[in-house]
Amino acid sequence: MDQNSLPPIQTTARDDAVLKALVGFVRAEALQPGERLPTERILAERLKVSRNTVREALTRWEGLGLVERRQGSGTYLRAAVSHDMLHMPLTLAGGNDFTSLMQTLEIRRALEAEAAALCAERASQADIAEIARKLDIMEQAFRTREGMSSEEDWEFHQAIYRVSGNPLFEQIIAAMHELFHRFWEHPLGVRDFGHASFPYHRTIYECIAARDPEGARREALKLIATVEDDLKRGAAKLKLSSQK
Repeated sequence: MDQNSLPPIQTTARDDAVLKALVGFVRAEALQPGERLPTERILAERLKVSRNTVREALTRWEGLGLVERRQGSGTYLRAAVSHDMLHMPLTLAGGNDFTSLMQTLEIRRALEAEAAALCAERASQADIAEIARKLDIMEQAFRTREGMSSEEDWEFHQAIYRVSGNPLFEQIIAAMHELFHRFWEHPLGVRDFGHASFPYHRTIYECIAARDPEGARREALKLIATVEDDLKRGAAKLKLSSQK
């Protein structure tokens, strides 16, 4: 374990600071679900806090399904964590579980639409220029690779979340991002996954640039509808293949 991956806590806001430090430690050590965390004693010594403070932080993580305590064995990571999940961690089923993906999409539908509408209301000219830049990068990646790219797509949407003026949009959707990123790599047999959503990125941007909140909301809902259709197509393919 790297000594620098758990520096002492230097603030009176101990609870959030400990959680933030633990997230940083997990990422610095590249810990994966199933791997064991250091003992409460070691964590407390490194962070210069009481064992009770560490225990309370781990109890919060346990309640959220992020870690598992095994009697006589230690505390094990159950799910990936990130700084985006600090304030509102979410636990989702892994793999390409269709139910989990659809549940996630139901939440994203509302969030994406509202974030786009607020972005259209609040964006400065510099913000609009940055969103346009991200859109250009995403569109170029689409044409170069003959398909949607999860990273460029994610960066475009992140630009909108940031300009919405509410950091919770980015934090909540980021907590869902890992599941969709894994799915994107193996999209239930849907080879053209995301293709139908491609034109709506530009129409969302055009509504934002025109400062049209209702238009931005409408186009965001159209985009999410295409993703839902792709998921349903994939689920139908899996069902057919399992019946053969």
